[in-house]
Amino acid sequence: MASITLSALFLPSSNYRSLVFPAQTRYRGRETFCAGRLRCSATGEPHPHQQIPVPNKSVRPLKNKSSANFESEVDPAGFLTKLDISHKAFAHFLRERYKSLKDLKVQMSTRFASLMEMASGYELLGVHRNVHHRLDFMEWAPGARYCALVGDFNGWSPTENGAREGHFGRDDYGYWFIIIEDKLREGETPDEFYFQQYNYMDDYDKGDSGVTIEEIVRKMNDEYWEPGEDRFLKSRFEIPAKLYEQIFGPNGPQTEEELEEIPDAETRYKEWKEKHKDDPPSNLPPFDVIDDGKEHDIYDVINDPVWREKFRAKKPPLAYWLETRKGRKAWLKKYKPGIPHGSRYRVYFNTPGGPLERIPAWATYVFPDGDGNQSYAVHWEPSPESAYKWKNMRPRVPKSLRIYECHVGISGSEPKVSSFNEFTLEVLPHVKEAGYNVIQLIGVIEHKDYSSIGYKVTNLFAVSSRFGTPDDFKRLVDEAHGHGLLVFLDIVHSYSAADEMVGLSLFDGSNDCYFHTGKRGHHKYWGTRMFKYGDLDVLHYLLSNLKWWVVEYQIDGFQFHSLSSMMYTHNGFASFTGDMEEYCNQYVDKDALIYLILANEMLHELHPDIITIAEDVTLYPGICEPTSQGGLGFDYYVNFSASEMWLWSIGSVPDHEWNMDKIVSVLAGSKQNRDKMLVYAENHNQSISGGCSFAEILFGDVKEHASDSENPLLRGSSLYKMIRLITFTISGHAYLNFMGNEFGHLKRIEFPMPSNNNSYSLANRNWDLLKDKGVHNGLFLFDKDMMKLDENERMLSRGPSNIHHINNTTMVISYLRGPFLFVFNFHPKSYYARYSIGVEEAGEYQVVLNTDEIKYGGEGHLKNDQYTQKTIGKRVDGLRNCLEIPLPCRSAQVYKLTRILRV
Repeated sequence: MASITLSALFLPSSNYRSLVFPAQTRYRGRETFCAGRLRCSATGEPHPHQQIPVPNKSVRPLKNKSSANFESEVDPAGFLTKLDISHKAFAHFLRERYKSLKDLKVQMSTRFASLMEMASGYELLGVHRNVHHRLDFMEWAPGARYCALVGDFNGWSPTENGAREGHFGRDDYGYWFIIIEDKLREGETPDEFYFQQYNYMDDYDKGDSGVTIEEIVRKMNDEYWEPGEDRFLKSRFEIPAKLYEQIFGPNGPQTEEELEEIPDAETRYKEWKEKHKDDPPSNLPPFDVIDDGKEHDIYDVINDPVWREKFRAKKPPLAYWLETRKGRKAWLKKYKPGIPHGSRYRVYFNTPGGPLERIPAWATYVFPDGDGNQSYAVHWEPSPESAYKWKNMRPRVPKSLRIYECHVGISGSEPKVSSFNEFTLEVLPHVKEAGYNVIQLIGVIEHKDYSSIGYKVTNLFAVSSRFGTPDDFKRLVDEAHGHGLLVFLDIVHSYSAADEMVGLSLFDGSNDCYFHTGKRGHHKYWGTRMFKYGDLDVLHYLLSNLKWWVVEYQIDGFQFHSLSSMMYTHNGFASFTGDMEEYCNQYVDKDALIYLILANEMLHELHPDIITIAEDVTLYPGICEPTSQGGLGFDYYVNFSASEMWLWSIGSVPDHEWNMDKIVSVLAGSKQNRDKMLVYAENHNQSISGGCSFAEILFGDVKEHASDSENPLLRGSSLYKMIRLITFTISGHAYLNFMGNEFGHLKRIEFPMPSNNNSYSLANRNWDLLKDKGVHNGLFLFDKDMMKLDENERMLSRGPSNIHHINNTTMVISYLRGPFLFVFNFHPKSYYARYSIGVEEAGEYQVVLNTDEIKYGGEGHLKNDQYTQKTIGKRVDGLRNCLEIPLPCRSAQVYKLTRILRV
């Protein structure tokens, strides 16, 4: 019966994955060794409900190229010419960085087959179900002397489930491997054969076939081998016994002296061939062994080509193997899971500094503040009946991004921590109605300190347990996709929490496991730890984390938080003058830049339509340029200056002193990267800095900047709409709004902390403001119509705007974008009855959006007959025609060319 097992294991096959059982797709059942380290790798096949990314036809497919051809397509400093940069030191830095990148990839190739495999560590590390009724646990802790898994499944014993001899233990790279066998129930006997596996996910109620193992193996052998082919497999000692008898048996020499000289192999072969020339045909494989004359008894083995092809064509009898498999119910009847679903556990280390218990670095579900404030991980392995099943496909990536930034915890009206399920039911429909096409989630990844808004991350592979379970988060993402919304994560790889009990700090007792030692390992101002990006195993961890969120939770993009903290050893806290020397001096962390290049290369290979956004206040040159041209490879970068400019203007500068030139220069950005810019008027920064929201400043403290004669509510509403409209339309292909700001949320954000007696009163959103037909409802209607302007007219995806009119005296700004004319009058008092604005095309222009409409909370100065304007053949603003239009104070209009007049 062993013959079929051995033959199938070593059967030559061009498709190794054909040996994988379909029902194993979620679990790691194949064990191989790669680069000296145990790998329990995944089958590579998708889960039945997982959508496979289909490559975009517009994206050039990757091809197998020789190294020489690939190198010829890479220019380490290629983007410098495009951006008109001629700084020699920076060009030299880019070439040195590329050389370091190549050296790193060579080093990676000694341990990983590819960059994509390097980013698949989540398939190996952590706790994983193995098809052979067991659980495998792997952890990286090079500074530990002993490793064990402890939890309520073994009474928190540090000796019962440890890495020990016979269980692979620890490899040369510091990876520990532990096997936790499922426990036999009383009265049951272990399975006899290795290939008696179990369905854990598919056909869980199918059960056993009822046929005995002996009968199945007999049928396998009868079908697989032709008569006579398995003769020597069943009687493997037949040939050696006959040879021994011939040489040393009764008919052979009895002593060494009687043993004559043995002829060479060729002579013996010819004698054997002559002796058996009249033998009848046989099904046995005809091997001919010929001595090639070389030393060390090296022979050529010549076999029959016809028989060789016949043997290679044989397929393993998978149907019979599958027949031996048990259903999930049969497994549960015979075994108890080694770690039941919902069990609490931690990893135990014995280190030079003493014993430690830590949350596993690759844990996927963590309670950072468990019972008695003791943190622990939770084994998440729900039954297939209750496990979440994906329903919706990923939406297509739109030409322009209208991003709705959210924090799940503060998304409810009540002063408490809201859940994933509440967000799914209550907030997602609002986002869809408001006209946005992306949600960007902050604070989703596990963090112990809730007041950090989620930026002091402790467990990079876990969704925050305070919001719900991993399946709850999958439901949120799936429902968002069902609404046509992409889902982005605000990812924090620029630093990590310094918490030792639940985070990665001093993980294995050493100070240099994941982070730098000394001052470089600590953020100068935030009290966080800084990753060691030049370490191969740290890269393995971070790259795998990015891929994990895309594969496991179907995330569509990432905003990389606070890149300046990681790209510079001064953590970005330095005065930048714009000198190129500041981007290539001794304070630049080359390893961090290389990591960002690898991250973008991996993500865009994994999913061609994935979106990556760089949050970098220093505007690092080439941040959105292709990696093959020396860039970092991001799709968008964030324009921080716009929000800072608006906050300073509305809070510190009287209305009549606003500078139109400054507003335009800040919002427009650089000409080279306008199409890569993400803009926003305000985002979540107020919650970090403790500042006020724009609405709180404009509506709550308007008397400071408004005269007694004017309506404070009207002033605040007018400026609020104008600020958002010009920020939205003047430049860039992406726009972001923080949750609640679309209707002018009055209260600032303040998370519970000791300074406010841990109050949740400001850690929520007042959705009730939308129920009243007042100023907030008007602001929401305006924001909704502003989103429709892009949805229906593809506003953001059009080319750059032509800013042709800026007048600091009249405080008027005007620009053209496609067939649309935008006119803004920021003057607090001046109403212009006939203001001349230049246009290129002669024709009729129709108002499609007016901030002064009554339904938006305005005064409705424009009458119906003023909504259509005809051009005058008069050259204004350097353009051939002009419009003479009414401009109420503190208002903006959007005109669309509806009919062209031919002169």
